[in-house]
Amino acid sequence: MEDKINRATTAPIGIFDSGVGGLTVAKEVFKILPGEDVVYFGDVGRTPYGGRSKEIITSFTAQDVSFLVEQKVKFIICACNSASSVALDEVSSGYDIQMIGVIEPGARAAVEKTRSGKIGVIGTHATISSNAYARFVHTIDPALKVFSLACPLFVPLAEEGYVDKKATRLIAQDYLQTMLDVEIDTLVLGCTHYPMLKSVIADVMGESVTLIDSGEETARVAHRMLTDANLLNPRTTEKPNLIGEHKYFVSDVPQRFSMVASRFLEQEIGNITRIDISRY
Repeated sequence: MEDKINRATTAPIGIFDSGVGGLTVAKEVFKILPGEDVVYFGDVGRTPYGGRSKEIITSFTAQDVSFLVEQKVKFIICACNSASSVALDEVSSGYDIQMIGVIEPGARAAVEKTRSGKIGVIGTHATISSNAYARFVHTIDPALKVFSLACPLFVPLAEEGYVDKKATRLIAQDYLQTMLDVEIDTLVLGCTHYPMLKSVIADVMGESVTLIDSGEETARVAHRMLTDANLLNPRTTEKPNLIGEHKYFVSDVPQRFSMVASRFLEQEIGNITRIDISRY
């Protein structure tokens, strides 16, 4: 039994996303759980999931999870808001392994932070159409008001590194004026690309609005869940100076992934392997 437990604790954490956006979640995991090994899968060959049907997103999510399970991970983080909102509950029910999406941690943090009871959520069309954030917020407090807005242009701007560009600021001002008009005091960044544009979004919204980074909140919840399940890697608790191994897998074009990933993680990365996700 002890050997089985040891193998479980030293197994990697699995993280998947429709592309590179989930690396903002991975970055927070690396920060909060530095001793953990991580296997990241980015489905860049089929990105984005955001504009697809529930059935297609569910099919893709099932393949992503199947791949990570084959890697013998001990815990799975769905770093894709679209998949978290419409597919993860259904897919996870078929596995005896803990999984978490980015919706609940982000929504719960927004409920805790709001003072006026007015919460904004921005994300892809699929995430916003699912109404997943609002539904979870209302399970905690039905009296809260949630205002949701799709901001699809933020994704390519983040991937191209258009952080300090005039065009990005103009687009952000145009998108977010709706949120300013309804006087929200808390804004959930409901897409894992959006933290890359956090400084611009914060400037447009002003100091009175608290931004909620779902990736950051998800990493915190993952830490708590792994702790409660006694699944933390011994390096995390006993040798905090040791860094875990990070492996990256993609469904297409590793070179493009490497370039964008280095921008998201603020460091050069290697160990990227292309796989055929269609066989899962």
